[in-house]
Amino acid sequence: MRLRALLETESLGLRLLCGDDELDRTVRGVMTTDLRDPSRYLAGGELVLTGLAWRHSAEDSEPFARLLTGAGVAGLAAGEAELGSVPDDLVAACARHRLPLFAVDEDVAFATITEHVVRQVSAGRAGDLAAVVDRHRRLMSSGPAGGGPDAVLELLVSDLDLRAWVLASTGRQVAGSSPGEALRLPSAVRARLAGEHLAAVRAGRRGPHRVRVDGVVYALFRVGGGADAPGGAPADPRRTVLSDWLLAVEADTGDWPAERLDLLHGVTQLIAVERERRDAARTVRRRLAQEVLELVLSGAPPAEIAARLRLTAPVLLPGLGSAPRWQVVTAAVDWSGEGADALEGGPVAQTLLEELLVDVETPGGEAADRIAVAHTGDEAVALVPLPAPAGDEPGEGGAAAAAPELEADALCAAVRAPMERGLADDGRLTLGVSAAVHSAEGLRGALEEARHARRVAAARPGAVCAAGHAELASHVLLLPFVPDDVRRAFTARLLDPLREYDRRHRAELVPTLDAFLSADGSWTRCASRLHLHVNTLRYRVGRIEQLTGRDLSRLEDKLDFFLALRMS
Repeated sequence: MRLRALLETESLGLRLLCGDDELDRTVRGVMTTDLRDPSRYLAGGELVLTGLAWRHSAEDSEPFARLLTGAGVAGLAAGEAELGSVPDDLVAACARHRLPLFAVDEDVAFATITEHVVRQVSAGRAGDLAAVVDRHRRLMSSGPAGGGPDAVLELLVSDLDLRAWVLASTGRQVAGSSPGEALRLPSAVRARLAGEHLAAVRAGRRGPHRVRVDGVVYALFRVGGGADAPGGAPADPRRTVLSDWLLAVEADTGDWPAERLDLLHGVTQLIAVERERRDAARTVRRRLAQEVLELVLSGAPPAEIAARLRLTAPVLLPGLGSAPRWQVVTAAVDWSGEGADALEGGPVAQTLLEELLVDVETPGGEAADRIAVAHTGDEAVALVPLPAPAGDEPGEGGAAAAAPELEADALCAAVRAPMERGLADDGRLTLGVSAAVHSAEGLRGALEEARHARRVAAARPGAVCAAGHAELASHVLLLPFVPDDVRRAFTARLLDPLREYDRRHRAELVPTLDAFLSADGSWTRCASRLHLHVNTLRYRVGRIEQLTGRDLSRLEDKLDFFLALRMS
């Protein structure tokens, strides 16, 4: 349908404010939003309905109109119920960007316009597909009570016999076609699908993306349109790719008609609305977490931090009354290459950290999605409450059994496979995890510990790296902070003679040295591990000492070799 037809429908109560020469634009959908930047959820061709809650001053109109134009929307309809009339600054901004702008009479509900557009757009599709779309939109327009994305995916099963899942970029399953575990994808499959999707988006390939896993073919759609639909691709996919959702459908869409593909793109837009709702629900918790973080960073007295935590506990961290311990987790996403300076890593790291902590057990048994994450600069920070030790009485070991702490390696392993595909060769994700502390008094030290651990992780090779507090108590803490030129000179002086000898004679002196040190200098254990005679091992060690001028019976020389091997 076209914008002109909407204007001519008297029951909709639309008045054209600007853009009379653009009324032949085709309307492909409708979206209601009050976000200041809804572009990530737009696929192009929508009529956008807004109540103007995003407008705080006249300066807000220009960027809003520019973002909608860049997303390729068909037009904008602004309600008059909030302000009494559509502001002149919004009219002027839309006129500059040639964006048709309508005023919606305060007596006309947005739901009336939405239902009319849905009926008109659906009329051109096959009858069964139109019915499914209409039912989807009714579910989503009724809000959380309508069932959310799970209900939409259940309709795909019942009406079109399509099994589908909504996945986060980390591989976490957000929703599925059936409740419970019946249609839950295995973690390895979810990680593979998320990784394939991220790689395709980074490569700029047009969706849906076809992937075969364990003999099953899946079609992957980017939730909210993005690069999968015309007019919606962001200028730089790195801005959102790591925090997007995707729709995985168990089907080969290669020979699907355009109408059926349009339906699935429509479903992704409906799920994007749910994503928007969830993000909005996190806004208050993020702000409260930000306030706590700023108190910790400013060196506020522990009593003030504890008081703020108690005040915000009912919203921020339910179950706080069980006196939890705390851990701090930090994350950062860093990009290199062209345009990297213009990318904000903090918000993306914030979303990723929220996804990572979804399965963490919180006090009171609440879902960890309630955990809020703040960010400062390019670094995200989570204050994670862990359940207090079980029971008040000591256990058999003389103390109550403590709940397990978060482990850096486990967090890293959970997202390494898909994230490495999304980060490609120009991005890095680093994580740092503190030890648990038992009061607000220890939060500042825990924050510094987590940040220091993340710096240790950042000094390591690899696209996804993590470090925990345990690693800050060993030589591993020192090695990453030795200047590169010093590291190279030190390792070259000790190991280059051995490497050159190995190259000429295939003598394997470097592996022998490593095995000897790993065996704590035990001739018998080292010879057994290398499947050598002890005399052969003694010959090799003697050759190492001769080439380097070092004595492997001395602790100082053993330590130098050990550090050189770890830095090489």
